[in-house]
Amino acid sequence: MHRTIVLLTVLAWPILCPAALSSDPEVKGAERLFASWITGQIAYRNLPGVAVGVISDQQLVWAQGFGFADVGAKIPMTPATKFRMASHSKLFTATALMQLRDAGKIHLDDPVASYLPWFQIHPAQAGDPAITIEELLTHSAGLPREAGPHWSELSFPDAEGVQQFVKNSEAAFSPEIRWKYSNLGFTIAGMIVEKISGESWAAYIQEHIFNPLGMTSSSVDRPVEGLATGYAERMPDGSRAKMPFVDARAMAAATGITSNIDDMAKFVSFQFSQGTVGANQVLTPGALRLMHRVRMLENDWKSGNAIGFAVSREGDKIYVGHGGSYFGYKTHTLMQMEPKVGVIVLTNADDSNPRDLAVHLMQSVGEAVAKASHVTPPLLTWDSSWSRFAGKYRSRIGGEVEVIELNQRLVVIDPSGPFPEHPSSLEPLGNGQFRLQALSGGAPIGEIVRFTEKNGKVTRMYIGSSYSDRVSSQP
Repeated sequence: MHRTIVLLTVLAWPILCPAALSSDPEVKGAERLFASWITGQIAYRNLPGVAVGVISDQQLVWAQGFGFADVGAKIPMTPATKFRMASHSKLFTATALMQLRDAGKIHLDDPVASYLPWFQIHPAQAGDPAITIEELLTHSAGLPREAGPHWSELSFPDAEGVQQFVKNSEAAFSPEIRWKYSNLGFTIAGMIVEKISGESWAAYIQEHIFNPLGMTSSSVDRPVEGLATGYAERMPDGSRAKMPFVDARAMAAATGITSNIDDMAKFVSFQFSQGTVGANQVLTPGALRLMHRVRMLENDWKSGNAIGFAVSREGDKIYVGHGGSYFGYKTHTLMQMEPKVGVIVLTNADDSNPRDLAVHLMQSVGEAVAKASHVTPPLLTWDSSWSRFAGKYRSRIGGEVEVIELNQRLVVIDPSGPFPEHPSSLEPLGNGQFRLQALSGGAPIGEIVRFTEKNGKVTRMYIGSSYSDRVSSQP
């Protein structure tokens, strides 16, 4: 008689409650560490001010301002201080187009010219395919970076000016040749939002993103109350010029949003959700996941672009986020999707290097939050009877695999493989069943491993849907 061991239950493990997370000693210590360091950075680099936020899933764990929102008036920086978010605006444009995709009104591989017939930029090479919406959103369209000399002249074009620029310009590269950042590309993407929705880009973002997410302090291209004063980079004599308020006009979809720590924390928390905020379905879960997955790599394969979001690697960590740079403002957001931890750094100086600050914030407070926010599920106590599963198994076409007992755990190797290091592991699930875990995704990773027995002896091992017959036991 054959006996198959069956899995009975799957356990879900809770995270710490918000109060416990905010008061966790390691988190509080990391906050003090970073606060001391950033205070020193402001003093020694003569920075005007910095505002920071750290998010765990749906909770803003820590938010604090350092220095001044206005140096001359001695207005202190706070989490409520507003900043020109610059290229963070692209994330909202990408979200808007993904909403329209969810509604069946566009497809990512649709040619841009299907919605904007005037978009007839001269191709980099004869016979180049039409530029698609996805290529705009992943910076892979090969378009010029800008739509004119607006960064030099502090005057951005209107819609007619953008159209005229496109008419007289040529793409730098053919589509999909390489990653090439383009404010022009996201300006065009915003115009598609307007064409399909019948609303201005600013009105669409307000109604369909700001309002559902409760981002009540965010706006588009308005010199609102509470906006930090933007400062140019420090001159050799230590002085900094104040930067004027500049309307992004038709390029708002690339760089026009104003926000603060409190509101951007809501946007970051939304990235960790299933696309629903309260009763509002802002995006489908699939669309949200798609926005975080790399679609176009940089040539060095160390960073690239998802849908709107930038994706990069710092050591063994993968960060999803974006930066922003506008006259007198530098901003940066980083997220780790697996532990659901994000950081926001907003500054009001052109030489503040916020990405560097954000990486250090993530590696200090962010890592402490990641560690404190997840309860490690207790491992099942080793059952000495599991030793009977160790041995060699052979399938007709899959060759041999060997289950080996180490120090109270089971691993799997290919005995004909080139090295024994980093074996796959069998994670115990209870009732004699296991889950296959490994670094590589080539094998049936994450699938159930179970064994059958006859007359008290192990006869077969199933990994996922396939099986191997027992050849010998472990000596």
